[in-house]
Amino acid sequence: MTFLEKIIDKKKQEVAERKLQTDSNYVRNNPIYSLYERVRGADHLSVIAEIKRASPSKGAIQMDVNILQQAKKYEQAGAAAISVLTDESFFHGSLEDLKQVSEAVSIPVLCKDFIIDEIQIDDAKNAGASIILLILAALPLERFQQLYNYATEQGLEVLCEVHHADELKDALTVNPKIVGINNRNLKTFEVDLQTTTELTKQLDKEGLTIISESGMRTKEDAELARDAGANTILVGETLMRSSNVEKDMQELQVPLSASTKGAS
Repeated sequence: MTFLEKIIDKKKQEVAERKLQTDSNYVRNNPIYSLYERVRGADHLSVIAEIKRASPSKGAIQMDVNILQQAKKYEQAGAAAISVLTDESFFHGSLEDLKQVSEAVSIPVLCKDFIIDEIQIDDAKNAGASIILLILAALPLERFQQLYNYATEQGLEVLCEVHHADELKDALTVNPKIVGINNRNLKTFEVDLQTTTELTKQLDKEGLTIISESGMRTKEDAELARDAGANTILVGETLMRSSNVEKDMQELQVPLSASTKGAS
């Protein structure tokens, strides 16, 4: 089995168990913020900064992170949004992490998980998410469309994540505002930054927030994503391991060209 297949099998079990419970454990206490609006008109590459304790490919990254301190560092350093891993089995995250972060900051928070059912969207919203992630590799097209519509009806934004041309074609069927191009192949977990370059060629960038995800470590990586047409990057491991979040964030916030500004 691939990494993704193992994760989705586990997620199906978790969803079945969650449906045996009647009520949500959370009540939302924060507004919904728009990532799309925050990115529009920015003069630099926007950064979604991620809180990630561990991953299947990297193992432990920072297991003892103080998530509230980390979130506030990200916000103060100018993050456009904060991504919070909520998968417990493979990434050691939780909805409680999402809840705490969303109530501590005044920027959009992304629920980063493998969403396959409406009940996960309800839980993410109740725990404070402004954005949810839908991964095309994890969903049949019809199910992706249903979940996208459900999330947007709840007032949430949706990051539609793709990592090859067929998935991008499927993503565009919902006329998305936010497209994430994952440079990591979710079947092998290998990273290739050229994925962003190849897939952005197939997009009409006008009016889109285009996010390059995975493998963003240096200013040069950020410039590559920008030059390909992305106006946003998602950065996890680099910022989680950083000894100076503000300095490293500023390095990644490279100036946008006039054409890329127009895309947002």
